[in-house]
Amino acid sequence: MAAAVTCSSTLGPVFTPIRLAGGSNAHEGRVEVYHSGQWGTVCDDQWDDADAEVVCRQLGFGGVARAWSQAYFGEGSGPVLLDEVQCTGNELSIEQCPKSSWREHNCGHKEDAGVSCTPLTEGALRLTGGKGSHEGRLEVYHAGQWGTVCDDGWTELNTQVVCWQLGFKYGKSAGMEKESHSEGSSGPIWLDDVICSGKETNLLQCSWREWGKHDCNHQEDVRLICHPENDSHKRTLGPPIRLMDGENKKEGRVEIFINGQWGTICDDGWSDKDAAVVCRQLGYKGPARARTMAYFGEGKGPIHVDNIKCTGNERSLADCIKQDIGMHNCRHSEDAGVICDHLSKKVPGNSNKDSLASVCGLRLLHRRQKRIIGGKNSLRGGWPWQVALRLKSSHGDGRLLCGATLISSCWVLTAAHCFKRYGNNTRNYVVRVGDYHTLVLEEYEEEIGVQEIVVHKDYRPDSSDYDIALVRLQGPEEQCARFSTHVLPACLPLRRERPQKTAPNCFITGWGDTGRSYSRTLQQAAIPLLPKRVCEERYKRRFTGRMLCAGNVQEQKRVDSCQGDSGGPLMCERPGESWAVYGVTSWGYGCGVKDSPGVYTKVSSFIPWIKSLTKL
Repeated sequence: MAAAVTCSSTLGPVFTPIRLAGGSNAHEGRVEVYHSGQWGTVCDDQWDDADAEVVCRQLGFGGVARAWSQAYFGEGSGPVLLDEVQCTGNELSIEQCPKSSWREHNCGHKEDAGVSCTPLTEGALRLTGGKGSHEGRLEVYHAGQWGTVCDDGWTELNTQVVCWQLGFKYGKSAGMEKESHSEGSSGPIWLDDVICSGKETNLLQCSWREWGKHDCNHQEDVRLICHPENDSHKRTLGPPIRLMDGENKKEGRVEIFINGQWGTICDDGWSDKDAAVVCRQLGYKGPARARTMAYFGEGKGPIHVDNIKCTGNERSLADCIKQDIGMHNCRHSEDAGVICDHLSKKVPGNSNKDSLASVCGLRLLHRRQKRIIGGKNSLRGGWPWQVALRLKSSHGDGRLLCGATLISSCWVLTAAHCFKRYGNNTRNYVVRVGDYHTLVLEEYEEEIGVQEIVVHKDYRPDSSDYDIALVRLQGPEEQCARFSTHVLPACLPLRRERPQKTAPNCFITGWGDTGRSYSRTLQQAAIPLLPKRVCEERYKRRFTGRMLCAGNVQEQKRVDSCQGDSGGPLMCERPGESWAVYGVTSWGYGCGVKDSPGVYTKVSSFIPWIKSLTKL
């Protein structure tokens, strides 16, 4: 008997492909749908939160769904594919909602619809039981559950903060009979005695009792009406902004979304007041610090704005723009940045040997793991013992001469050849600690005068042996450089101590030649230690027992230290997470040249000499 199969024509639901574009994150943006081989936009006629609910569901996003109108996330390109979308909010996809026929519309891209699918995070807000998402009973999300807010002490300032957080321009407390709206309020009452100043951007920034502490019932639930701006829910915070290329989400290069494109801001006149407005708009309330000179790297695309002038009290950066969009005289090397919730922490104890032993070699800021040829930017504060020996100039700005290593509050280790050209006159030099970006004055940065320079007595200018020197900083005994998370000494190795032969964790750092130019920001490069025979074969008698050999000799992985990193540290991690300086960058042939590894003065060979001078 022949085999047979039956094919059913019944298919599961086929959803129209959909995506979000132009937002600052994956959970928001202009709605774009795919039809007949082409992506297009959706017109905002009849567009509301019920439609947004369906879009967010189709994309797999939970949280609070919000509709945005009038090309809030920028104008799209290509066709307008849908109009008059009228979902109930319960559909699984936009395909199932009542809507116009494909490509039937009377719209332009200025009416492109958008959504935000805000994840349910601690402190998220919503208004329920009203005629739309702009009015109703106030609920706050905590511990995985929605709960209400008691109206004890509630003011219009509180209402303004809630409406701003929800994306509306302004609002008022609802003057409705409480009894008729208490139905359905059966969950917890999370907040009571909330007091806002009106400057907050988030309700949790106001003062309030502990979660769940109250003396209320649901008859006292706060109810609000926020102004929906009939033509659009678009909030008046102006163009969206975002922070890029920082070490965490609270810092970075400031970028602003204008005319459908992300672009940067020029740093002309950029100050902490401007930074305060950026941070407030993004919801951060701690101290704000401005950063200039492409501190977080150079952006791409247009430079949208120049000469920002904030007083520090504005609600959004848009209120500070006084010049036409696109008018500037800048390059991306002047891109502005900010650090929000800036914290300054001191590390106690830098006055005696015991405390020195407890803090040396600690990297308190190294959550991210080549200058340097093959190098890359280091983490700010990630190498707190890195210092810069700078040449003073008659104009006071000076220039980088050599790298160096802080080994105590008052002593710095560097290379003897750094003083070959300008001599041992202490008035010629200054030491900068806590630096990261050479052109930006930073909070932890400090310049300290030089009290004494001690070049090893056996160093000869025509040789590379004994290439080591000590610099005594100006200041009372062990009270010269102030220790902080960004300023700490490296540990010294023991006499004859060698780094682990298999140690993968050795680095060189500095501001030297990157292969194109000198770096503005501190660079780092992982570097392997090599058997001494490699350097003995390459450099013959020039390589002595008081030197270390290190570097990648493979063509693709070459890392080497170059001019400008002279005197800087080669450090390796010890068992127990402390770091010791095993080498002082000394010499080599060329910069990242094949088969020419770098040569470093071996610090362990000079421990008795160092200790006799420093009394460490």
